[in-house]
Amino acid sequence: MDPPRTIHDFGGFPPELYRVRYPARGDPELAETVRQLLSPVPVGRDQAWGLDHGTWSVLCHLFPEAQVPVIQLSLDETQPPAFHYELGNRLAPLRDQGVLLMGSGNLVHNLHAYAWGRHPVDPFDWAVRFETAARRLMVSGEHGPLVDYESLGRDAVLSVPTPDHYLPLLYVLGSQRKGEKVTFPVEGVDGGSISMLGVQAG
Repeated sequence: MDPPRTIHDFGGFPPELYRVRYPARGDPELAETVRQLLSPVPVGRDQAWGLDHGTWSVLCHLFPEAQVPVIQLSLDETQPPAFHYELGNRLAPLRDQGVLLMGSGNLVHNLHAYAWGRHPVDPFDWAVRFETAARRLMVSGEHGPLVDYESLGRDAVLSVPTPDHYLPLLYVLGSQRKGEKVTFPVEGVDGGSISMLGVQAG
């Protein structure tokens, strides 16, 4: 839609956060291009949802003037990880058209283990091990184990208890060109169990 509304889909935060508005324009033409690229996967053009916090909470730091048009692709969590990686492959041609593809989430995201109100706290050993293993695989271009992340053992299960924050990474990796360098412009772990690692391809 144009313009998409700002959605505050969270609870328990300071009132100032609920007053944030991110007035980016939408791009119906780009949305149609995305729909065609992902065919035959049925992708609908939604006119009601808008930009949720997974989108605007990141973009307000990268593009604070909201000068870049934005479309948001919803995740189908009923599909296996390989499905999401393949969609990233299909979206890759957009990069040649100057479209920035972003996946918003956390490599490690375990709120049950989060050290609420206890600061400072060291990252949990399992979170560090999983992030270290994932970084090594990304640098070497070995996407298979990252797609089949549960095969990486107990550290992966603890780091990714639900897929919603992890699956966006697979879109980024799926759109990566062969031989393209991966860098990590943002690092750190918050509350012991939330990785803030940024992953950039190209």
